[in-house]
Amino acid sequence: MKINIQTFSDVQETEINIICNQLTPEIERLVSLIRIMDMKFTGEKNGQIHILDISKILYIDTVDKKTFFYTKTDVYETPLRLYELEEQLGGTEFFRANKSCIVNFEQIQSLKSDLDGRILLTMSNNEKLYVSRQYSPFVKKKLGVK
Repeated sequence: MKINIQTFSDVQETEINIICNQLTPEIERLVSLIRIMDMKFTGEKNGQIHILDISKILYIDTVDKKTFFYTKTDVYETPLRLYELEEQLGGTEFFRANKSCIVNFEQIQSLKSDLDGRILLTMSNNEKLYVSRQYSPFVKKKLGVK
């Protein structure tokens, strides 16, 4: 892989061009990581609005019709619905794990297959989450496992 960086003092916005003979999983992953670097969400905690880098979000969960961002140390509430967040996070390392949860693939520490077809995830903060049978094929495909 060849990397070229050009700097121009009159450029208003950074632009990234990828030139390749075919789109590979590695290139898709690179694009996903670039998108994550630039995305931010807002979440509320203790009456204050916080700006969150999405790369710091471990997972997003819905409880009692309220949606929350979970980081390693904090929980933030968002007015957005899970399906809205799923749309916004399309093309990133986030994926639907079950009916009420979206997980950041980059924040998974380990995985373990369950007998009933589910996958037990251990997140980077040692919290455990399940990927339902419905969504486990996506994770297996992402890992290159059948």
